[in-house]
Amino acid sequence: MRIAIAGAGAFGEKHLEALTQIDDVQIISVISRTAEQAKAVAARYGAQHSGTELAEALARKDVDAVILCTPTQMHAAQAIACMEAGKHVQVEIPLADSWADAQAVATKSRETGLTCMVGHTRRFNPSHQWVHHRIVSGLFSVQHMDVQTFFFRRTNMNAKGEPRSWTDHLLWHHAAHTIDLFAYQAGRIAKANAIQGPRHPELGIAMDMSIQLKSETGAIGTLSLSFNNDGPLGTFFRYIGDSRTYIARYDDLFDGRERTIDVSGVAISSNGIELQDREFVAAIRERREPNSSVANVLDCYRVIGELAASLHVQDGWS
Repeated sequence: MRIAIAGAGAFGEKHLEALTQIDDVQIISVISRTAEQAKAVAARYGAQHSGTELAEALARKDVDAVILCTPTQMHAAQAIACMEAGKHVQVEIPLADSWADAQAVATKSRETGLTCMVGHTRRFNPSHQWVHHRIVSGLFSVQHMDVQTFFFRRTNMNAKGEPRSWTDHLLWHHAAHTIDLFAYQAGRIAKANAIQGPRHPELGIAMDMSIQLKSETGAIGTLSLSFNNDGPLGTFFRYIGDSRTYIARYDDLFDGRERTIDVSGVAISSNGIELQDREFVAAIRERREPNSSVANVLDCYRVIGELAASLHVQDGWS
């Protein structure tokens, strides 16, 4: 499997590291915002080609698939361009920053028959997989999922502490992880509400947000998000169920009394990104739909689109 990476920032490098752990995968091309960065990262991972334009990678006959780790506002158009060029594509979360664009990507995937997968990593973290297996087997049913997504990001920096060329968003990016996971674990979302705090004077985005969800099964979800939190960072999930309580912190899992649950036997790796990339490669090779295909996660973006519209109304926007 010959793969190109577009976007060699913090998350792009996570995918590059993951791909080195997968047999018979070759990194062919690295595309980045600057030629210097693209060249340096390509050399580090043995890629034959580097450049600043995605079209360069798409024109190569030795590229089978592309992983997009580019700014959010480019995702939909670039995903469509990849499929139009005959390449399978994995789009880092979020798929798009509008419901219409998300639908357009799904339509192109259906038209071409190519694999189009979205980076909803929570479906692949061993902690959430372990809980999902218990749900599917009938041993556990979610009653309430309480989630905190907390960062300290009052300047436009990426996860490596480097200046970002675009602005991140709590709703379209970070809430997407939990909205999709809630539906994956508790059923299709039937009702959703959101409120947001003041906008940052320079970044122009709300720095705090609260979201309520209810699934068709009756389960509820409570999501708190902040870029203002000066303390423990990350996303923490509490599954409150009919029989147990579980606490998931990325790839680690605990019971309600903070006792560690062994998830080492859930998958071949404990790294959610690696498992995500393994699924992408395997789905292409096996000619099947991947978990977190654009079709499987599309309803998440319907919900986000409805929440975005409600927030615009609350703020008095047209």
